[in-house]
Amino acid sequence: MPDPSERQVIQSYGEGGFRVSDTRHEGAILVTAARTTAWAGAAVAALDPASIPANIDVLVVGCGTRADFMPPATREAFKRRGVSLEVADTPAACRTYNILLSEGRRVAAALLPVP
Repeated sequence: MPDPSERQVIQSYGEGGFRVSDTRHEGAILVTAARTTAWAGAAVAALDPASIPANIDVLVVGCGTRADFMPPATREAFKRRGVSLEVADTPAACRTYNILLSEGRRVAAALLPVP
């Protein structure tokens, strides 16, 4: 696993937030190798490709307690930008992000919190 001091590693999730590289974040977040920011995501179906950094190959989307449907138009918009989408419940999305990060992949995660 990457060193949390060098990259943004998701260490835990729950109680409405996340611990990423030793920092607690409340609510929805967008995580890249370089930084973690608040994400105004209320529904993954409304995810905008323009809000995602241009230098990623994979976007892992955590939908909360269960995986959600990603509209074909949204998938196509990401595909046109060369970004592969992986949609899962938030716990699985956190694990997937960390694995891809440890493999050196250019990955980001858009995550809705879980209780």
